[in-house]
Amino acid sequence: MPQPRWWSVTTARDRCHRRSFTSAGLRPAFFPLTDGATVHIWVPASPSPSSRPALVLLHGFGARATWQWSPFLRPLIRAGFDLYVPDLLFFGDSSSPTSDRSDIYQARSVMEALTSAGLDQFGMVGISYGGFVAYQIAAMYPNAVDKLVIVSAGVCLEESDLAAGLFAVSDMAEAASLLVPQQPDDVRQLVKLTFCKPPPIMPTCFIRDYIRVMCTKNVKEKTELLYALINGRKLADLPKINQETLIVWGDQDKVFPLELCHRLKRHLGDNSHLVVIKNAGHAINREKPNELCNIIKRYFVDTSFKTYENYNGHSREGKWRDCMKRFARSSIKRIDSGRPLL
Repeated sequence: MPQPRWWSVTTARDRCHRRSFTSAGLRPAFFPLTDGATVHIWVPASPSPSSRPALVLLHGFGARATWQWSPFLRPLIRAGFDLYVPDLLFFGDSSSPTSDRSDIYQARSVMEALTSAGLDQFGMVGISYGGFVAYQIAAMYPNAVDKLVIVSAGVCLEESDLAAGLFAVSDMAEAASLLVPQQPDDVRQLVKLTFCKPPPIMPTCFIRDYIRVMCTKNVKEKTELLYALINGRKLADLPKINQETLIVWGDQDKVFPLELCHRLKRHLGDNSHLVVIKNAGHAINREKPNELCNIIKRYFVDTSFKTYENYNGHSREGKWRDCMKRFARSSIKRIDSGRPLL
């Protein structure tokens, strides 16, 4: 007999995550698109575009945006940002009637919704799958994206990497069974792959509850998103973006190995910076939320740092140079992409 809805631990956690968004001053908004799709975005209840820069946060594969970004809201808002947090299509409350599953279509849809929300220029952070979408938005709309942070997103992967054994999975069917889990063992294996230190105990009853509440909607569409992301993918086809880009990776990432962050650094060249976080897996936002949040604030320059730099009359180039010096003095290890990986 199904467990009553009001006894669901997952439902209770989902409500807590949503409450954290509303208590942080965000409200849910729905933006219908011209092709019949609808993009749900958490937007500022009282935006201030003249004084607070907009920052867009894109989630990865998982439940929905609220589950992945809750710990970041208040620190980033205190740092002076207006936050916009979309549910990507087929996640959370966003949907589409079309058959297009490409990251390009996701990018076009998110951008149309952000334009409807009144944004014409913004910074952007994308985690994992959200990093693929963020990269495409930066490539397709260069005048809209000011600066970009790519977190644990293997945008430089190629389909041939699967056969070459670069990943922990051998084919897309295995990857889909983990990223769109329908069985408790799939969830356990996914957690082992994405966390550097996975929880020692994962009760089956809680896992089944999570699957029932969060993983049974849009299974077919999400699986198709994965296949569309990998099939025929070649580095030679990846556009080179011109925005200043920060690449953030966990040194123990088993989903997208470190080779891919170095590959992306080489692809982007001098416009990019690389930060590798020690003792972190693929799910940096869950394992190291404070470290990642501090990196984001420093990179985009929080309010106090911006005021300090203006007071000293530093140029824009000097400001970013000093910002990166702060990275070097932090406890985070910055890796030189020129060094060999092996």
